[in-house]
This record gives sequence, structure tokens and C-alpha cells, in this order.
Amino acid sequence: MKFNFSSIYLFLSLIAVSLIFTSCNDNDVVIDPTTTGRIRIEFDNIVGDRDLTLNTANYKNAAGQNFTVSKLNYYISNIKLLMANGSSFTVPQDSSYFLIRESNAASQEVTINNVPAGEYTGVQFIIGIDSLRSASDVSKRKGILDELSGPTNAEGMYWNWNPGYIFLMLEGTSDSASSPNGKIYYHIGGFGGRTEKTLNNIRTAKVDFGGKKAIVTSTLSPEVHLMADVLKIFSGSTQVSFSKNPNVMFQDYSSFIANNYVNMFTLDHIHAD
Repeated sequence: MKFNFSSIYLFLSLIAVSLIFTSCNDNDVVIDPTTTGRIRIEFDNIVGDRDLTLNTANYKNAAGQNFTVSKLNYYISNIKLLMANGSSFTVPQDSSYFLIRESNAASQEVTINNVPAGEYTGVQFIIGIDSLRSASDVSKRKGILDELSGPTNAEGMYWNWNPGYIFLMLEGTSDSASSPNGKIYYHIGGFGGRTEKTLNNIRTAKVDFGGKKAIVTSTLSPEVHLMADVLKIFSGSTQVSFSKNPNVMFQDYSSFIANNYVNMFTLDHIHAD
């Protein structure tokens, strides 16, 4: 079969177009490691398969006890973004403290700037405030950590009687609670002590993206959507009963709850902006 020049030109043009479209799919994003970008992490609080709604919705824990939630706050700090090859990017500590509040939608989205371009496959963070910062001078604890003003003060997330941050605060009611008016509250803190050893409820959560990637470039700013399941606070290695332990603060039992909620975070999805 004979090809004339025009036929050959058309054939080669079709091949070139095909190669262009093949090389421009999502799996071939050009990553320049000398550049930086931005990543957002959204914390979506849920109760099992339902969205968390304050004050009105009724839920049931693993023990079959009904409850409502009036407040849910927790600190996220010392964030580290993980790569498949074992390397990671640690967010500068002064930029790595956040107070997630169910009552404040804006607080549930964390933005991290100046992230080295790359493919991230997981995230790690402390639930609470690390011991070094907790024990540091008040001049080192400004912004979201300011115990005298701002959200930390307004939300009562600092114990003055036992100096230290409350890492996670959940309050609500339950018909099963043995406390007056059916009140339940779990104020979990304790960083190990300043001058002597005390409770240490600092916990580090790690969320693997399960084969998905958050690709950061100078033009791609992915959003990692994490789910935080309130039910995990009350179940796991310890099943919490509202009738037996409706109110927990600075006591040994609080460590069991911290061991539970370290597993409350899972990946929902990742999308690029």
C-alpha cells in the first residue's frame, strides 16, 4: 500500500496528539522539588455514619447508651506530612498548633504553607500539646495557645488549677449518666508534669492515605479530608460507660480515653484545588 506525503504527515500528527494527551494525565504531574506549595487538612467530626450536630441530635455509644454532644474541641499539633519513600516534612513547630472546634467551621480547616513539592501519602500529628511547649514560658505560648485570651481562654481549654492544656474536651448529656442532670464531660489533658512525673495523655495519631496521594506543587494545593469519629472516644481498648464514668478529668481513667481517641481519625478523600 502506497502512502503519499499528506497521508504520512496526517499519520504522524495523530501520533503526536495522542502522545500529548497521554502524557498530560493526573499520574504525570511535573513536580519540581525546589518549589513549595500549600496543603489543607479538613477535620470533619462525625458520630459513626452520621454528621455531628451539637445539642439536638441523639446518638448511641457502643454500650447502647444514648447521648447528645454540646461541645467538642481538640488540639492538633506537631504535624508531619509523610511520603511513600519514608521521608517526611515536619511543619515548623511555631506554625503547627491548631484548636479544632465543632462550633466554629473555620477552625476545622487547617492550612499549611511552604510545603515542599512532592507526593504525600500520610499525615501524623499530636492530639494535644507537646510537653516542651506545655512547660515553656507563657511568652512562648501565644496565638492559639494564649491561655489568657483568644479561643483557648474562651473555650476554657486550659487548667489554671493544674496548669496545662485540655487536649480534648467533649461535653453533653445522657439519660444513662449517673451525674446530676445527666451531664457527661470528658476533659482530657496531662503532659507528664513540669517538676515531677504526672499523667501523660499526649497521643500521636497517624493516618495513612491508603494508596492515595496528596500531590503538592506550586500550582496544586490538595485538600485532605479527615473524619474524626466521636464514637471512637468511647470505644476501642476501653468501652466507656456513661453510668460508670460520666465525668472524667485529671485522673488515671483519662489515659484509657486518650488510648481510644488516638484512633478516631481516618481519611475520607483527597482532592486538588
